[in-house]
Amino acid sequence: MVGFAVAKTGIIAKPMSPPGKKAKSKRSVAPPEVERHTLTFSADDAGERLDVVLARRLPQYSRARLQRWIDDGRVRVDGVVPSRRALVRETQQASVEAEFIADERVQAGKPAVPFRVVHRDAAIYVIDKPPGLVVHPGAGVASGTLQNALLALDPQLAKVPRAGIVHRLDKDTSGLLVVARTPVAHAALVRALALREVGRDYLALCHGLMTGGGTIAEPIGRHRSQRTRMAVRADGREAVTHYRIERRFRAHTLARVQLETGRTHQIRVHLTHAGYLIVGDPVYGGRKRAPAAASPAVLAALAAFKRQALHAIRLEFAHPVSDRALAFEAPLPKDFAALLETLAAEAGAA
Repeated sequence: MVGFAVAKTGIIAKPMSPPGKKAKSKRSVAPPEVERHTLTFSADDAGERLDVVLARRLPQYSRARLQRWIDDGRVRVDGVVPSRRALVRETQQASVEAEFIADERVQAGKPAVPFRVVHRDAAIYVIDKPPGLVVHPGAGVASGTLQNALLALDPQLAKVPRAGIVHRLDKDTSGLLVVARTPVAHAALVRALALREVGRDYLALCHGLMTGGGTIAEPIGRHRSQRTRMAVRADGREAVTHYRIERRFRAHTLARVQLETGRTHQIRVHLTHAGYLIVGDPVYGGRKRAPAAASPAVLAALAAFKRQALHAIRLEFAHPVSDRALAFEAPLPKDFAALLETLAAEAGAA
């Protein structure tokens, strides 16, 4: 059981491969500023644009970056410099010379909310992101993000895809993120995510009482009419979420959630689909509800909690250079811990 007190983050390092995974063999890599890839196109790739196929086959790089490399002659197909619009054929071979120069489109700057660096070494940072901090600049948010702050902390991250950010958390979700400091580390971590070798555990406080844990395996895609929302859709992308009960209160359940895939809003969408709405979620949480016969203290605590009660508490992965298995845990933010304390006090008095 995870305690509610805000405690110092723990770091565990184990010199072994993750459970159920074979140790990865060492591979030779290009110097940090350049990485070379060789691909053979499959029948599934045939007939599609080169830039589209490369973006799918090399997800660690943005499509815009890949297009620049094509235009700069750093991509060859069967030895010929192609157009980004060229249609690929089965069995063709492509070589990509990924050269990293500083991306000046995102400027260094201060974060809107301070964050903590839990771990750093030559290849990675592990960040404990507070609620209220946006990860990437986007529509209406050009500064004050984690990415702006990372570039101020480490200007060399401008040469790494997406400033080294490998996965993201929603603005008001707190907890752990890994950031790659080199292109090689970034590529290795993106591969590990794609192979489901990164363990990500969350705590979610839900309305109602769960009777047990389970697995939600429902595809997720963009909502058909509300484009800022995601939804369970038959034609969506595969999404798998595991959950179990961490603690039950009088009218709420604290669930421990493990991601097998990493779709946008996955936990929020899946738990809502299963009937377990996350407390405070402004998008998927439905209308605000007051538990029957709740104490004044609980009602006040719920009313004061203005975000989704979701925290990325644990992160496990193999170090992208040494292959050493790492595990990190982040304490609950003060507002989340205080809400749980209030619910626990009411449950104990019942």
